[in-house]
Order: sequence, then structure tokens, then C-alpha cells
Amino acid sequence: MASSQQSPRSRRPEPVLITGAAPSMTDQHAARKRRYAITMLTRTIALILAAVFYKVVWLMIIFVILGTVLPWVAVMMANDRPPKKKTDVRSYTPPPDRVLENPARSTRIIDV
Repeated sequence: MASSQQSPRSRRPEPVLITGAAPSMTDQHAARKRRYAITMLTRTIALILAAVFYKVVWLMIIFVILGTVLPWVAVMMANDRPPKKKTDVRSYTPPPDRVLENPARSTRIIDV
């Protein structure tokens, strides 16, 4: 027999997200900062490898080009945000053309 303090189910410390809500802006910003830092770390490593392989010219050139292009890539990725969710776009739909009925064709007659 279970006591009143024990729960038959295990409880999770955080609720489970069951909606399709987007991550918060703070989470998105943190992910972009992390991606920027990783890209700039890769650039630093590429420049160090370029200095290490200075005698192998073709390899040094590849690392220098990589070290030159990566800052631009890092900034572009850091400024990018996730795409917006596709929603129904409200567009203007003109009302159907209004046509006046021909009174001569009217079959309804009202007598007063």
C-alpha cells in the first residue's frame, strides 16, 4: 500500500513541451553566440595551422583562405535567425460581383 506522500508515477522536474512553440529569443541568441564562438575558434586554429605549415605552400594557402573567409561566415550565421513558420497569409479576396436582378424577369410579385 502506497502512502499519501509517495506518488505512483515519477514526476519530472520540468514540464514536457507539447506545443509547437518556437524557442525563446534568449535561447536562439545563445545558440547563435555559441555557433559564432565555435566558428571563430575554427578560424584561430586554421591561422595557427597556416603558420605551422608555412613550408607547404599549398596547405598554408588553404588555411589562410579558410582563416580569411570564416569571420564573414561567422557573422552571417550569428545574424541569421530561424525561418518563420509558414502560416496562412491573409490576402485580399474581392467580393463577388453584384449584379442587379432584372425586374422584368422577376417571378415574385407583391400585391399591396
